[in-house]
Amino acid sequence: MKFDVEKLKELNELDFEQIAIWPNEIRIVVAAFVAIVIGALSYYLLINPKLPILEAAELKEQELKLQYEAKYRIAVNKEAYREQLAQLEDDFSSMLKSLPTSNETPGLLDDITYVGTSSGLTFKLLNWQQEVPKEFYTELPIEIEVSGGYHHFGEFVSKVAGLPRIVTLHDFDILRESNGLTLQLQAKTYRSENSTGISGGSK
Repeated sequence: MKFDVEKLKELNELDFEQIAIWPNEIRIVVAAFVAIVIGALSYYLLINPKLPILEAAELKEQELKLQYEAKYRIAVNKEAYREQLAQLEDDFSSMLKSLPTSNETPGLLDDITYVGTSSGLTFKLLNWQQEVPKEFYTELPIEIEVSGGYHHFGEFVSKVAGLPRIVTLHDFDILRESNGLTLQLQAKTYRSENSTGISGGSK
């Protein structure tokens, strides 16, 4: 590209007070340059400082959308939640009603003794242990030790699970002794908290 000395002289001789008579190509170049400078200054002075605020606003918008969606789902399913809660309350009430009262609890030892002996087991130990108060009920542990065979143990566990009252079995331990096998375990039954305490006893 040939360097035009004459045009360079013309640029040096331009008078900003006489911009109206400048050549068109020079006025276009100057106008474009001024527009670029103004745009850059506007971005850095007006827009750039507000970008963090805009990003924070967008994050807040997303958070509010998530909150709205969660509340909307709850509102839509509110009736279903109420029905489920009512069902849970009914189930819990039924469970509490199935717990032994203070008068019925001692009879549970007789039931356990019956299902044990009818399963071919011999009782070595059947004792109430210390009560364990819970929030809605009282836990009543029973220490059990019986002797017999494996199939007798299995039948006994099955029959205990079939008792009308809630009884759970824990801490199984089978010992081999000279006269056969011994099963040690802990049974737990439960009493609603508004019932009075039981009188301790053993078989």
